[in-house]
Amino acid sequence: MKQLKRFLLSLIITAFILPFGALARAQENENSDRTLSPYFFVKSDDAGTDQLPLKATSAKVNIAGVIADVLVTQVYKNDGKKSLEAIYIFPASTRAAVYGMTMTIGERVIAAKIDKRDAARKQYEQARDSGRSASLLEQQRPNVFQMNVANIMPGDEIKVELTYTELLVPTDGIYEFVYPMVVGPRYTNQSKDNAPASEHWVQNPYQHQGNAPSYFFDINATVSAGLPIQELTCSSHKIKAKYDGLSIARIALDPAETNGGNRDYILRYRLAGNKIQSGLLLYEGEKENFFLLMMQPPRRISAANIPGREYIFIVDVSGSMYGFPLDISKKLLKDLISNLRASDRFNVLLFAGGSSVLSEKSLPATADNIASAITFIESQQGGGGTELLPALKRALALKRAENFSRTVVIATDGYVTVEEQAFDLIRNNLHDANMFALGIGSSVNRHLIEGMAHVGMGEPFVVAKPEEASAVVQKCRAMIQSPVLTRGKVEFEGFDTYDVEPPSIPDVLAERPVIVFGKWRGHAQGKIKLSGITGETAYSETIKVTDTAPSNNNAALRYLWARHRITLLSDYNMLREDDKRVKEVTDFGLKYNLLTAYTSFVAIDNEVRNKDGKPTTVKQPLPLPQGVSDYAVGGCMAMQKVASAPCLERAVLKDELKDKKSQARTIRVEGITAVKGMTEADIRTVAESHLDELKDCVIAFGGKEKITLFIAINPDGTVKTVSIATGTKTKNIDTQCLMKKMKTWQFPANKKGNEVSTTITLVFES
Repeated sequence: MKQLKRFLLSLIITAFILPFGALARAQENENSDRTLSPYFFVKSDDAGTDQLPLKATSAKVNIAGVIADVLVTQVYKNDGKKSLEAIYIFPASTRAAVYGMTMTIGERVIAAKIDKRDAARKQYEQARDSGRSASLLEQQRPNVFQMNVANIMPGDEIKVELTYTELLVPTDGIYEFVYPMVVGPRYTNQSKDNAPASEHWVQNPYQHQGNAPSYFFDINATVSAGLPIQELTCSSHKIKAKYDGLSIARIALDPAETNGGNRDYILRYRLAGNKIQSGLLLYEGEKENFFLLMMQPPRRISAANIPGREYIFIVDVSGSMYGFPLDISKKLLKDLISNLRASDRFNVLLFAGGSSVLSEKSLPATADNIASAITFIESQQGGGGTELLPALKRALALKRAENFSRTVVIATDGYVTVEEQAFDLIRNNLHDANMFALGIGSSVNRHLIEGMAHVGMGEPFVVAKPEEASAVVQKCRAMIQSPVLTRGKVEFEGFDTYDVEPPSIPDVLAERPVIVFGKWRGHAQGKIKLSGITGETAYSETIKVTDTAPSNNNAALRYLWARHRITLLSDYNMLREDDKRVKEVTDFGLKYNLLTAYTSFVAIDNEVRNKDGKPTTVKQPLPLPQGVSDYAVGGCMAMQKVASAPCLERAVLKDELKDKKSQARTIRVEGITAVKGMTEADIRTVAESHLDELKDCVIAFGGKEKITLFIAINPDGTVKTVSIATGTKTKNIDTQCLMKKMKTWQFPANKKGNEVSTTITLVFES
């Protein structure tokens, strides 16, 4: 049997023609120790089953002022001979507030209802199993949705429509509407058998690179700007635009783009005179009233008139930043610091398990001080645990330069154990400092980076590749170096407001409106005043509430306000799930009829249509995003360099490679970063007691390989998280297996009850 396997292996490697489709089938049949992964679509030999049930997806977009209202239509048709359940994964904007869904079967239109997620799925599955047509819309991520449509009978055409709204916020006078089109393949190290149901969407079929989507795509948009439209472009697709007067544009997709569903649709427009649509919107509901204020800030001023600027650069120098991330951080800071004006002030704070600061107060940006800062940064190599919260507290506690606009730039890969207090700290200090998060690394913790931007009312920046650094640095510098309005403050006089967001106004660092929204009681009356400092002069603008009449056309305000609150709560919950927050998000979803992580839309037909049993489940294959290669899909990438084949399936090679593991000579611990509350000897003892079991993670031994791992340890000594240091490259080590085994290690309990972090460097030699 072993000889036969070796022959097959040799045939695979030398012939070099193993089709990806066969790999996909092998992936699906692999036993339970494989990770949950996307796979390539392979059309079944069963001609009676339609495996491409999604025939068309389209969108109708209406933009009125600063609010976009979108109707998405998905058409499912069964051209086969068996009843189907179709599952379709699709993206959405993180700002989208999904507030409605309907299902149409022939002449019957069934309105969906919102319910708790588990209850909605239970209703859907009961309807599916009883033979009734049904549809279920779930949120898998804030920007990833899943649609299930059950009992699509042969010859059926079922139409599902969902509606959402989002707010368009211009920057430097440019409005942008983005309609996401396809969810790219997601990597996960979770076992297929152990992964929770909420993660199963990751295991989805994909078409090969370059293949056109299997479904028809269309999008039409109407822009009613309220002011003359000066310029309108679409950088992603060919379009045809017609104008009704100066302020209304109707945009249709060029017929040549019907297969353009493999990339985001990006529409940008600018208003005449680079004006920003500003003003007050009011909505008077049955129980609650909502308002949205958008006030145009002062124009960008000349460098000579920019108020004093103070910059605090916080840099993660922990073990996971070793290599490319830290190198880029150094480059970024040298670039930013070297371009400061002599009148500016700055400071640098480096953090890992502890922190060190260049100076106890910010320094003038003189040549000598800049040189000292660069030397301070260049001396770092990366090592130790990661403690972001104490670093943030220390930075904000530094003595502040009077009448200076303070900006804090945080550079990290996001591999941190962040308590929710860090988000609170940023959110509650908006009036004291502008917060910008810069994620650096090939797989940064985007949730943390984007979450800090959400609560800090700032912009997230990510450098995933060295070649992206210059462009990102330029964009970051352009935004933070020219404060348009500092010490901003919004006051309500005679206008009874509550539940107002944000709680305070950060400095305005680009020509984008100041946005404030919330609820109001009683009559729409009084004044709203925006004040601050621009350049060297005071700035003030006032809006009379009585000049604006409440309108039913502004009903979307209730969804936008609720979605904002849900986003903030969800950001916190992703750090640490809290039952109270879960209930709050759930209640928001139910009260405002919104899709959330804990509420779903479900539509069920009363008629029993499938009397023969359960339908055949089909996952709609997705196109790979434009420019993404086949190498983004599949669970066998760790095997790529073991043989010359482009991607060899783990299931085929598993037994053969067991023999190679016996060639191992040593696995040793080369280095350990000691932490407070635990000695190096404690960590080494635990690590060395488990070295033999790590041989199971060796794909093949050849030469010498070194791997550095970051481990977060709970107070009771159990392992919380394990991650591979960014920049680590391995040829023959299954890093997912390595992390899975290390997650089971037990360290001594921390006597002080603290969570600690360490790095362990392992050397594999043959």
